[in-house]
Amino acid sequence: MTTASIFTGLKVLDAATFIAAPAAATMLSDFGADVIKIEPPGQGDPQRRLSFVPPSPRAEANYGWHLANRNKRGMVIDLKSPASTEVLKRLVEWADVVITNFPHGTREKLHLGYDQVSSWNPRVVYADITGFGDAGPDARQPGFDLTAFWSRSGLLASTRDTGAPPTVPVWGSGDYTTAVAIYGAIVTALYHRERTGQGISVGTSLLATGVWATGTLVAGALANGTPFELHDRTAPVNALTNPYRTADGRWLMLANGTARWPGLARAIGHPELIEDPRFWDPEGFTKHAAALTELLDAEFRSRSFSDWKDVLDRERVIYCLIQTPEEAAQDPQLRANDIVVPLEGVSELDYTVNSPVNVRGIPKVPAKRAPDLGEHNDEILAELGFVPADVVRLRAQGAIPGAIEEKAT
Repeated sequence: MTTASIFTGLKVLDAATFIAAPAAATMLSDFGADVIKIEPPGQGDPQRRLSFVPPSPRAEANYGWHLANRNKRGMVIDLKSPASTEVLKRLVEWADVVITNFPHGTREKLHLGYDQVSSWNPRVVYADITGFGDAGPDARQPGFDLTAFWSRSGLLASTRDTGAPPTVPVWGSGDYTTAVAIYGAIVTALYHRERTGQGISVGTSLLATGVWATGTLVAGALANGTPFELHDRTAPVNALTNPYRTADGRWLMLANGTARWPGLARAIGHPELIEDPRFWDPEGFTKHAAALTELLDAEFRSRSFSDWKDVLDRERVIYCLIQTPEEAAQDPQLRANDIVVPLEGVSELDYTVNSPVNVRGIPKVPAKRAPDLGEHNDEILAELGFVPADVVRLRAQGAIPGAIEEKAT
């Protein structure tokens, strides 16, 4: 990498699978960190295959793999082999940061527990993600974003309309949210090490980030608050914050308080409603929400979205078109703000999604393709001080794949 950035020179060992933990390592790589990702022999990290599993969009390129693992170097190590400990120890000694998401118990068997890792490198920042946390009866249970983040947290039960069953949310959305949390924990730990010289262990869980995302409702429950019923689009709590359909079948989301009501009343061609006593105070808006929704439904159905865009913008009504992911991918606002960025080295895939943290005036490194399985084994082993005879021995002992296996992958 030629672009210098904040974490240029920082060395990160990504000993994790799927999305949340590897994506945190990717965020570090975006700012210049040298990330080595280790994978098991055979098919490697299951994330390599998720782009081709329904309901992921069908495409030729392995877009999900490159999204979560760009800018990394890749190794294949069989951590179940006793001989692999020699390689893992040198990787940990090399690293400033070690990231894992293996469950408690499993990580210790693989020599990736904090006690083992910190004994090899006392200055290491050790970061881990669990499904349900470090303590409690479910600490060792496997967790995924659909279960630990969405379902257990209360978030999924709350993100549906009244009478509708729970649905399956966008998978990976909880993982990428959690990646930002563990990235923040790592950066906090690096600041701690800068001040004290000591390594430290940090972590989060899918459950913790899911509850944080549901924070308003969970905090309300902790206050013994009385919850509102699930959202009813035809009789919402606030008709000014509600989705509406236009004449051309598009949906837009209004997000307004009562202070925006005069502008909306003018926009829909009913300025007389500004003086309507039903809509003089918040209590009136709540009491007459169903009637107002019916009126707004009829008005929004009468004109196309492009017509509404002009008039809503003129009256400074807060709204947004509810876009599909395909529309979002082509939205010029994303390119203007580097929310999507060019990706180098992948046929059929010119762009990828940028991580959401930016430091103005300091560039991120250009996004380059994720590694092939075991692509950098020989290169990294040499950097760690293993000579060719050592590599032959490690292959014979099953710690790393043989040359034929590497060629096949």
